[in-house]
Amino acid sequence: MTRTNIPYNNIVLNFYTALYSSVRQKGCRVNVLEAKVQDAKNNRYFYPDLVISCNADDFKSREFIKHPSVIIEVLSPGTKGYDRGDKFKYYRQFSSLQEYVLVDSESISVEIYQRGEGRMWLYSAYSEGENFTLSSIEFNCAVDVLYEDVSFETEQEQQ
Repeated sequence: MTRTNIPYNNIVLNFYTALYSSVRQKGCRVNVLEAKVQDAKNNRYFYPDLVISCNADDFKSREFIKHPSVIIEVLSPGTKGYDRGDKFKYYRQFSSLQEYVLVDSESISVEIYQRGEGRMWLYSAYSEGENFTLSSIEFNCAVDVLYEDVSFETEQEQQ
């Protein structure tokens, strides 16, 4: 759980801001950063960057979310391998999970895995100037909204 830079933080906040009113209107809740997600089957805990639940039991919980509908991870250099690999393997075990979203913090890129039939997950990739949809919560957004006011330049490049 490495939060390394301001672009990372801005992407998380931009995504939260874009989601908030839409998710609430649909009777769901979005939590950010420190919301603990529990895999009760294997007794594992995760702290995704954003998690959306539409389950009434999760709304009552004060400790953790057990029924995520959408999990969003903002990729950092130190975590992207784990987020794409083992973490996704664990997340797929949540029967409630419909979409897993990966947002790059070093380039403009959004990847979405959507639950399909049986064990199948459908993959879609989006970049600058495109829109994406999270079907499970009927949410449509421009990729560019997530990267608003995000700079990929380092301090050395700016001098």
